[in-house]
This record gives sequence, structure tokens and C-alpha cells, in this order.
Amino acid sequence: MKKTLLIFLAILLLLPTLAACGGRKTADVHVFYYTYSDPYISTVRSALDGFLRAENLSFQDYDGNNSQTTQTEQVQTAITKGAKLLVVNVVTTGSDDAAAGIVALAKNADVPVIFFNREVSDEIVKSYEKCVFVGTDAAEAGRLQGDMIGEYLVNNYEKVDLNGDGEISYVLFMGEKGNKEAALRTEYSVKNANEKLAAAGKRPLRFYDKANADGYLLDREGKWSAQAANDYMTTILASYSTANKNMVELVICNNDGMAEGAITALN
Repeated sequence: MKKTLLIFLAILLLLPTLAACGGRKTADVHVFYYTYSDPYISTVRSALDGFLRAENLSFQDYDGNNSQTTQTEQVQTAITKGAKLLVVNVVTTGSDDAAAGIVALAKNADVPVIFFNREVSDEIVKSYEKCVFVGTDAAEAGRLQGDMIGEYLVNNYEKVDLNGDGEISYVLFMGEKGNKEAALRTEYSVKNANEKLAAAGKRPLRFYDKANADGYLLDREGKWSAQAANDYMTTILASYSTANKNMVELVICNNDGMAEGAITALN
């Protein structure tokens, strides 16, 4: 949970005036999660709550329930109640509008804000001296994903090419539409893999469904769920098989939960 530890360190750094009262540190930290139902976020929440309790920092968690409107209203309420620090796992990442709105509220109230996990642009962070982002580089994660896929395929091409047609058919489970991490992992996982394949004289990846121009499948409920990937994979396996010589030969998942769902179906 290195990312959670970094969030906690950022909290301490952004509270330079935090006072010790009777041997106990006090603060009013308000933590906003895009949704409690995300398995990964639930682990972050548990770890961060533990850090805050261990340091005797008062805090309150909020469930955005995957609604930016709800989360923004929660931020407004927290500031009205006198929040001393906002820690935000922003719901909408497809544009800067949501983060910019939260920063404007925080800046107007002179309250520090930490964005985490779901990437916020450098422009937003730099717009307020008491704002930071703790998380990964979404584009870099996509490139690493694509490089790993490409390197594996180059080294195991004949083994993966189940029907021996000289190309690899794939399915890609994107995750949440409008999410920056999901979009960049989707883009670079295929792009970088194809670059590796081209350098080795191999044909590019082919999405298994010719009727799907997007080249990915979405969780219909806007999540990153194992159940969605399992349902999709089960349906795919009913029509795409080694017997029909059209087997999906590669499964790309943009998070571990969807990978677990796909693996369950494959098993």
C-alpha cells in the first residue's frame, strides 16, 4: 500500500500547523471516494482509515457512489462544516472540469486538497499552491502494459496463436468510460504491443469482434468489476472457440478485478 502511505505523508505535509492537544493530534480531514464499491478503493479506504486513527486525526469518509454531482455537493458540505483538509478520489477524470470545480471551492476557503489515485492534470495541481496529486502516471502505466504484452507475444507467438493464422485475436476489458487511466491503458496497451510485434515482423493485434470498431468492451455499469468481465468472457467463449478456429487468443484487462473475472470464466 505504498500509494496509501504517500497519501498519509502528504496529509502530514499539508498540515504544518497541526497541533498536539493533550498528547493527541487533532484535525478535521474529509476523505472523498469515488465509490465504496470498488474493491481496490475499499482496501485504500481501510488502510487510510487505519493511518488516520493511529495518528489520532479526526476524519470523515464520503461515498461518491460514482456520481460527480454527489461528490461535489459533499465537498461543499464539508467545507461549510469547517473541513481543514480535503482528500479526494475524484469521480470524473475524462476532463478537468470536476477537479477544477473542487479546487476552486478549496481555494476559496483556503483549504488544502489532496487528489489521489484517479489522475488530475498538472494544470489543475499547479493552479493552487495547497493542492497535490498522489498517484501514478496513467500514460506510463499503459505503455508498460503494452510493452509487457508485446514482449510476451514476440517470445511466445506460436504458442499464443492457437489457430495458426499468423495473427493474435484479442479482447480488451476497458473498465470505466471517461476514466483517464482506463482510456490511456486501452490506447497504449494495444499501441505499444503492436510496436513490439511490428519490430519482430509480426502482424498487429486483431480485436476478436470485427463489428466492434472501438476495440474494447465496457462494464455496462461504469465499473471495473470482475462480474462484468466474467459475463463477457462466458458469452464470448460460447461462440469463439478452438473448435470454430476463431478462439480469442489474448485477454487484456485494465485492472486486476476484471482479470480475475476473465480467469474464472476461462477456468
